[in-house]
Amino acid sequence: MNTVRPAEKRDIPDLIRLLLQVCKVHHDGRPDIFRYPATKYGEEELSAILDDPHTPVFVSCDGDGCVLGYAFCVIKETRGDRLLCDRKTLYIDDLCVDEAARGRGVGRELYEFCVNYARKIGCHDLTLNVWSCNPAALRFYEKMGLVPQKIGMEVIL
Repeated sequence: MNTVRPAEKRDIPDLIRLLLQVCKVHHDGRPDIFRYPATKYGEEELSAILDDPHTPVFVSCDGDGCVLGYAFCVIKETRGDRLLCDRKTLYIDDLCVDEAARGRGVGRELYEFCVNYARKIGCHDLTLNVWSCNPAALRFYEKMGLVPQKIGMEVIL
């Protein structure tokens, strides 16, 4: 059985390994946008993220402690806005399952952990973005019950 827990600094090498996998998926889908090889964060940035209570990161580990996936989250709050209602949101900035562990429920465990965490801290909702060039992720999130909140559109010039 896998365990989901808050990420620790000792997990940084695994986070970087998985960030590279995410980059590859995005690069394969949109090489005009994403460089490869690259990672969204470096070691110092990851260390700062792990120290910030507003950017919780969770990892799923197998029985041997190997990191199988992660969820980078951001707690967003709107208060006193002229247009928007006051609310607290847990935004999943990035969710990745190691390509060798896909199809084994790791993504579901991470997602459900995030939902429960969001409820526990009093969030109104949980949001995320998914690239249209990643249809497997889109299907996964739809299977988890997410629905489009807004749609970004583009035209390549």
